[in-house]
Amino acid sequence: MSTHLLTAALEAAERGWHVFPLRPGGKRPALHGESACPRTGPCTAGHLKWEQRATTDPDRIRAAWSTGAWNIGLATGPSGLVVVDLDKPKDDQDAPHGAANLAALCERAGHPVPTTRTIRTAGGQHLYFSAPAAARLHNTAGTIADNIDTRAWGGYVVAAGSIVNGHRYEVQGPALINPLPGWLRQILIPPHPSSPPVTPSAPAVPLRAHQYAEAALQRERETVRAAGEGRRNTTLLSSVRALGRFVAWGDLPRHVVETAFQAEGEAVGLPASECRTTIASALDWSIRTCRPRPEAA
Repeated sequence: MSTHLLTAALEAAERGWHVFPLRPGGKRPALHGESACPRTGPCTAGHLKWEQRATTDPDRIRAAWSTGAWNIGLATGPSGLVVVDLDKPKDDQDAPHGAANLAALCERAGHPVPTTRTIRTAGGQHLYFSAPAAARLHNTAGTIADNIDTRAWGGYVVAAGSIVNGHRYEVQGPALINPLPGWLRQILIPPHPSSPPVTPSAPAVPLRAHQYAEAALQRERETVRAAGEGRRNTTLLSSVRALGRFVAWGDLPRHVVETAFQAEGEAVGLPASECRTTIASALDWSIRTCRPRPEAA
């Protein structure tokens, strides 16, 4: 057991933040996956994922961290947080850092750069904001700008006190958490389903087609979730390609598919930048090679 990790986990829980163990020195959940679920203990009534297992109960936290030097996962949705991840570019080292992109965006829009609780990470910064009560936000990847992701419902971050690749995540500056700025909230709220973009030339998509596409999306997400070691990136590529035709036909918005698979890819341990590259490549290929929708018989 690592005392400082247990202390950090308990301090997060005292703030009302839901935590769960990550693998020592890494970012992946240390909890069993659905395929290995024993259907006992917390999972007696069915498999519980990390977001459901995350807790603020100090007794459960002490029991968990007494068994190893687990890093700390913080489930952002149940914790009432939206975390903006400002990352360093992975592939193109000449590309601007997420922090620089945020500053440039604020300058163009006439907004001050938002200040709030900031965590220095192994590759950048996490900005913690309290989530808006009127909107249930989910994860995004590159929606705000390049090298800027967000974590909300369905996502988690590595919490302060954790150590990844020898770098400790630490609070940087004041610890006060501010509400998510309204202009950022507007960027992150997905389009309202009752007010889709007006595209007069596009034919209406039958309700059944939407339902079939949604079912296919859920099925392929589960496929990625169940992928074993050594096959995760290949499985992600294949599953996203399988969904590309629904984007090309207008059954699913591209950003919905990108956000869903970004969350699944990161949840099974793939780096965020690797997920983005794989998803973009797979969708571009699938849309480019997609045949027209078959006519109903």
